Amino acid sequence: MSSEQTMNNTDDLPLSDELVSAYLQDNPEFFNRNNELMTGFRLTDSQRGTVSLVERQQQQLRQKVHNLEDEITQLMSVATHNESLFILYSDLYLRLLDCESTTELLDCLAQATTELLSLSAFKLYLLDAGVIEHDCLSKNDCQSVMQNRLENSDYYFGRLQQSEQQLIFSHNCAGSVVLVKLAHDDKELGFLAISSDDAHHFDPRMDTLLLSQFKRLVAKLLKQHLTL
Repeated sequence: MSSEQTMNNTDDLPLSDELVSAYLQDNPEFFNRNNELMTGFRLTDSQRGTVSLVERQQQQLRQKVHNLEDEITQLMSVATHNESLFILYSDLYLRLLDCESTTELLDCLAQATTELLSLSAFKLYLLDAGVIEHDCLSKNDCQSVMQNRLENSDYYFGRLQQSEQQLIFSHNCAGSVVLVKLAHDDKELGFLAISSDDAHHFDPRMDTLLLSQFKRLVAKLLKQHLTL
């Protein structure tokens, strides 16, 4: 039975939203045959009182255009931010490669994260720090943190327990952190820990492309300097 026949059998089957919708979809010429309905129907609008079908369609189209403009603006903003990050990381890589000592390397890493990236704190935990002394080195035993947070992943994004914060940073972190496992030639060296005052800055959904390149370079350079 066609939708038009169904509409005509109102005595047998009461009209419903679904039946009316099905009829209009099966009969796209309905409003061409009844053009006066386009302007004759009055629909309730929360902002404008009552509007016609044509006005409602125009309003919906304007809203779609507005939403698309917002999406384009957001995409452009993200693209600009990503470009800035790419340039910053590229400059940082060159600076790291020019470092001639472990101290200079750690100075560069600490400055890059806290000053260039405007993050709150940077710490490096090494499984074997040897005789290296630097303010950015975590002096506590953080192997439990590595086991709990980085055993099955190279990254951890989010919040840490206060006991973990104290082990790594020697103070509490009000915001979010990222932990980055460092390994070279299949040997674990330790991890980087970076904190942000923004509780939502380091999110598990973050892209790790730039971080992946960063951690590989840092691990390689650390290994080289530690064996000199």
